[in-house]
Amino acid sequence: MVKLGSSIVADERGDARLDVLGRICDELAALHRTGHEVVVVTSGAIAHGMGVMELDPTRPGPVRPRPRAIDELQAASAVGQGKLYQVYDELLRARGFTSAQILLTFFDMSARTHYLNARQTLRKLLDWRVVPIINENDTTTTDEISFGNNDFLAAQVAILLSAGLLVLLTDAEGVFTADPRVDRSAALVERVEDFGALTAFDIGHASSPLGTGGMRSKVVAAEMATAAGVPVVIASGLTPGSITRAAAGEPVGTSFPAREGRYSSFKLWLKYAKPVRGRVTVDAGAARALRDGGTSLLPVGIVDVGGSFDAGDAVEIVHAADAVGKGICNYSADELRQVRGLQSAAVRELLPRASEEAIHRDYFVLA
Repeated sequence: MVKLGSSIVADERGDARLDVLGRICDELAALHRTGHEVVVVTSGAIAHGMGVMELDPTRPGPVRPRPRAIDELQAASAVGQGKLYQVYDELLRARGFTSAQILLTFFDMSARTHYLNARQTLRKLLDWRVVPIINENDTTTTDEISFGNNDFLAAQVAILLSAGLLVLLTDAEGVFTADPRVDRSAALVERVEDFGALTAFDIGHASSPLGTGGMRSKVVAAEMATAAGVPVVIASGLTPGSITRAAAGEPVGTSFPAREGRYSSFKLWLKYAKPVRGRVTVDAGAARALRDGGTSLLPVGIVDVGGSFDAGDAVEIVHAADAVGKGICNYSADELRQVRGLQSAAVRELLPRASEEAIHRDYFVLA
């Protein structure tokens, strides 16, 4: 599975980088012919739409930068999305392959039935030897239901499909100890097994004029995917052979091996995709039991309930100022306020049909 950032897909004026995309499609086609299943997650629809509409942040004189208002972003995406897919479709057809456009929203990955339907559709396309070209459906998304950038979308789809490898292509050679554009002493980090060790490095949020990502978002995406057993490589899409070398297991960019102690696919969906609708504050005993004992959360351990949510929604569990985890609540916010701090017998008197657990341990993940 390969994710292309906006800086790989489009140049500074928003025009498609046909030479770069053509070379990448050559590499993908070669892998496909040897039996690999190939999936592409692409950014660049907004950037390409900006180019078509001449909303060019590099143009001299009075210049309009990348739009910030959601309606402008959606309109630019609407202009660019179909045209960008046409570029991929023509390049892949010229190499003998059929492609399919898939547009996903955060809701598609956070609603369980949509999540499963997306997986079934993608699996069928791969069975048919079709190359899915995936992007976020920017024309209908909102700030509240957006992935934020396609690094997170790529990680979620990699988890969804149990991908054998996720390659995140950017305009840098990989993760560096500092920004190599401003610090000549910056060194490439060739392999990351301990994400905590990266906190010692200056890994920033800076993105291209036409994109929203940055190296930090790619590292977070790698953390998400490797927790599901999907190895990740961050490499330059401008360097020929990056995909081929990564697929062959050769050194390229920064590699992140799959981690042991994997979460189930459901708990990864809960941790990274299911949106939080409220907050539940617990006492010290409940926090300790959740962290160390792997127990369920009972109403007796709850001291406060924040927000408005329904049974089945995900809530954040906190103690004092510390996040404990995230879980799917068996109660609505109003019900939970009625029974917080009560023993189970008292809860049954108030709500005879209520679940004994406010959050069952099978539907809870630690922060």
